[in-house]
Amino acid sequence: MAVTVGFLGFGNMAQAMADGFLKAGALEGRAMCACAKRWERLQSTAGARGMVPCRDSREVAERSQVVVAAVKPYLMEEVLIPVKEALGGKVLISVAAGWSFEKLSALLGEEVHCLSIMPNTPVSVGEGVVLVEDRHNLTPQEFDTAWGLLSSLGTAVRLPSGQMGIAGTISGCGPAYAAMFLEALGDAGVLHGLPRELSYRLAAQMLAGAGKLQLETGAHPGALKDGVCSPGGTTIVGVAELERKGFRAAVIDAIHAVMNK
Repeated sequence: MAVTVGFLGFGNMAQAMADGFLKAGALEGRAMCACAKRWERLQSTAGARGMVPCRDSREVAERSQVVVAAVKPYLMEEVLIPVKEALGGKVLISVAAGWSFEKLSALLGEEVHCLSIMPNTPVSVGEGVVLVEDRHNLTPQEFDTAWGLLSSLGTAVRLPSGQMGIAGTISGCGPAYAAMFLEALGDAGVLHGLPRELSYRLAAQMLAGAGKLQLETGAHPGALKDGVCSPGGTTIVGVAELERKGFRAAVIDAIHAVMNK
């Protein structure tokens, strides 16, 4: 895919996306560039990936066909307004929470072609979720290019603007909650004599396998749970304990708390 991609900001999410592009073979390091406030750190993080470190956002915009705005939401105006003219004719992809197409368009005008997305951190290993707002002003060819890039990071899903929030909470916050569950399973393994590294590896593979099983079969999660619970067996004992401790309610409440933040 002959396209150049530049990152405005090169923090955790931008680095995860760059790693995903490299892992998938969608882009070579030299086809990507980035700018960030801390020059020495940028030289290290971008250089390690074979990318071009840029001194400022204008250099990124001039070098790139696709520009990824990966700064904190409150910095978006400060970063984008000075390079508004340089972004004309480019594809601007925003990963900033709360910056919908409507908001981007109001800030930058119609000449800048904008697309709002919400990726999660597993994009770094090609197993991410990338939520793509269905409102945008990209040409069909531009959208095909963007979609090809984003799909290389894992599963890309188009959604109405009104569903981006809840979908982003599940896919974006979910890895943290899954990691907490993984850590708890690991601790339980250590408590009962397993080496910690092995305990984490078993828990991680179990989570990956359970997710893939659901995706490939489309089975209801309850059916997958029932398939492991033999009458009077060991698994149902643990399920009953989790129910007594409000496991599912706690997960639902966590999502509800985020949505009402």
